Amino acid sequence: MENTPDWSIRGDYIATRSTRHPGDTNIDPAWADQAFTDTLRVVFDPDYASKTGRSTRTIGYSPTAGFIITVITVVEDDHLWGVNAWRSNTKDTAAYEHDERSH
Repeated sequence: MENTPDWSIRGDYIATRSTRHPGDTNIDPAWADQAFTDTLRVVFDPDYASKTGRSTRTIGYSPTAGFIITVITVVEDDHLWGVNAWRSNTKDTAAYEHDERSH
């Protein structure tokens, strides 16, 4: 399995987030990869908001973006797919900051 998610299908989707959610931040897939591989990341597996229980939520910091990003991934046939990513909300930011303080 890859070390970072494959954004070949959903990369444009996260990069154009503000067109669907005015005021939201567009997320460069490279920023999402930085958050995904953050050594202080917090992982919810399965994602607490998943309806199917198949996705994983990773919350990490992107130094290039300068903020915390929530990354949603799914593994299918040993392939790691990036599904969605956004600037973390208050709940995810608190989870990240609380976990970071415990290190």
